[in-house]
Amino acid sequence: MSDTITEIETYGVERIPDADRTARPLDLFRVAFGGANTFATCVLGAFPILFGLSFWQGLAATVLGLVVGALILAPLSLFGPLNGTNNAVSSSAHLGVHGRVVGSFLSLLTAIAFFSISVWSSGDALVGGAHRLVGLPDTDVSYAVAYGIFAVLVLVVCVYGFRFMLFVNKIAVAAASLLFVLGLFAFAGDFDPSYPGTLAAGDPLFWPSFIGAALIVLSNPVSFGAFLGDWSRYIPADTPRRRVMAAAFLSQLATVLPFFFGLATASIIAAKAADFMDPAAPNYVGGLLAVSPGWYFVPVCLIALIGGMSTGTTSLYGTGLDFSSVFPRFSRVQATVFIGTLSIVFIFAGRFAANLTQSISTFATLIITCTAPWMVIMMLGYVTRRGWYDPEALQVFNRRQRGGRYWFSHGWNWRGLAAWLVSAGLALMFVNLPGQFVGPLGELAGGVDVSLPLGLAAAALLYLALLTAFPEPREVYGPLGPRLVRAADTPVPPIVDGRATEPVAP
Repeated sequence: MSDTITEIETYGVERIPDADRTARPLDLFRVAFGGANTFATCVLGAFPILFGLSFWQGLAATVLGLVVGALILAPLSLFGPLNGTNNAVSSSAHLGVHGRVVGSFLSLLTAIAFFSISVWSSGDALVGGAHRLVGLPDTDVSYAVAYGIFAVLVLVVCVYGFRFMLFVNKIAVAAASLLFVLGLFAFAGDFDPSYPGTLAAGDPLFWPSFIGAALIVLSNPVSFGAFLGDWSRYIPADTPRRRVMAAAFLSQLATVLPFFFGLATASIIAAKAADFMDPAAPNYVGGLLAVSPGWYFVPVCLIALIGGMSTGTTSLYGTGLDFSSVFPRFSRVQATVFIGTLSIVFIFAGRFAANLTQSISTFATLIITCTAPWMVIMMLGYVTRRGWYDPEALQVFNRRQRGGRYWFSHGWNWRGLAAWLVSAGLALMFVNLPGQFVGPLGELAGGVDVSLPLGLAAAALLYLALLTAFPEPREVYGPLGPRLVRAADTPVPPIVDGRATEPVAP
């Protein structure tokens, strides 16, 4: 594949040839950071204030959530360079060549949700800023035009593929960061770091609010888990693993910039225009425009445009790639156009016909709650396999073959699937999003949403227990054998064509 950004990418989820893997860990940093350096992240940064925390309490919750989330995310960056494909395909090793569709559909749903959120939040900011700046009519037509422009531009970038997306994010990272820093000067006169919040001293709601705010921040890094392989598969396999993990980890720590911007401006809005921070009907973007100085309206519009492009491309690119992996008859380009078109239809129907703009945030949270246990299974699978994988066996599903090291039980590895199903189901039962979604056991922790940490812990314990009690075939572990668990001398069927009985020639 050429490095020219104007040449349409032809690779799908097949292993990227070594000669074409010319990306660097810095490129992974740019894409992952650029995808989160947006208004959507600022909205998440406002939640500690919405929950009643003071500025300093909110900052502590934000830092805690970012660090823990980045630590959970970083190991998921290793599969792309190692296997030359996306993380859903790599999950064949732990869920089976058919069970890997779990990762594909989790990433598919996450991408559509975050693509919608990015288009809606950025479109709202662009229209609102233009309304204040030049008197653009604040009507549904204006919003529809803004959404349409974003969506089409994003789709064009994603059709061209990884190199074009990387080019967009190189610009977006620097430009959006500069505009956010400029915003710190714009609001410096109104910012009061001693903002006390609305929770009284010793309030029993403090810890539920603090933990809830930290978990919302943590969910942002976790949302990238299924996508890291989409971007890191162009990094050479011999790149030091610590550099790849460091790029993923630091990309999330760097998002403290938009998170801090959202937190600081939310405290200003709460003090000067409290109606916009009503927990029952929050409107962060409207509040931001209400307290912004006039000269900052243009930067607001630019952040909306740049951020919407960056988040939209990272989300939709992974969506098309995963769809093509589940339905190999679609090329990456065909799948991207198909899913992109459906996503655009959903964006317009959800905004103007069904009013789903609030519901999609809840939906995204629930999808992330289900994705976190999947990430744990991937990480522990990597550890028990000592980072050893068979690239040919990973491609069995895509080539419509049968057999291989990861065939397990007719293409399903019930150990990983059972651990994911039970832990994800348990986590969903403990979700506590007041006014949005409360699981049947959501009140057991005194109002604290413990769904995410509970799902992570349950997945780790259950998966290791199942691997120990029901050992996997020795051949899946490679020449050095398993780590932490046992292996069984179970025969592995050869790879054969889907309609043939003879082994496929290596």
